[in-house]
Amino acid sequence: MSRTGSLVVFLTLALSVGSVWAQTPSTVGPPADTMKVDYFSNANTSGAPDATVRLDDPGSPTGNVCASMFVFDQYQELSECCSCLLTPDGLRTLSVNNDVTANPLTGVTLNTGVIKFVSTTPIAGTCPLPTVVRATPTLRAWTTHIQNGNFSVTETASSDVTLNTGEASRLARECYAVWLVGSGRGICSCGKGD
Repeated sequence: MSRTGSLVVFLTLALSVGSVWAQTPSTVGPPADTMKVDYFSNANTSGAPDATVRLDDPGSPTGNVCASMFVFDQYQELSECCSCLLTPDGLRTLSVNNDVTANPLTGVTLNTGVIKFVSTTPIAGTCPLPTVVRATPTLRAWTTHIQNGNFSVTETASSDVTLNTGEASRLARECYAVWLVGSGRGICSCGKGD
């Protein structure tokens, strides 16, 4: 086949694939209302109170959900991940110091960072480590924030963020890597409640 013929075949295939992608509905990928994001500050700081994360399943169509958590340090590196079971209308309460930041992968104590919460589907009634993210809607999250200066405490609902397929895959890969190299480090805990 000539170069021109090869180029025509390539362009035809590229345009065909492009038109298939263009016809793909925008709903492909994780459903809406599956990811929340929040920050923590002054964690593990002398004289500062402990911050709190509160998680709720307000009534998922599938029943129970898992709150898959991904804790990032101030350098945007995943420090800890875990997944916690939430029952409909149940409230789970976590300590930022004792549950969310107590077991960092590198052993370096976190003071500030970001937490991503992804609402995921339980597997056989349990919430395994989120090395695969099977997003499902509904999770709600609130976090207290310890402010600089006088360590005053504020509380806000965590922000809704659109979870795309690439982000879901990245979070799962990074959590798998933490599990693989951490030998037990880098796994957060689930606090109290259900």
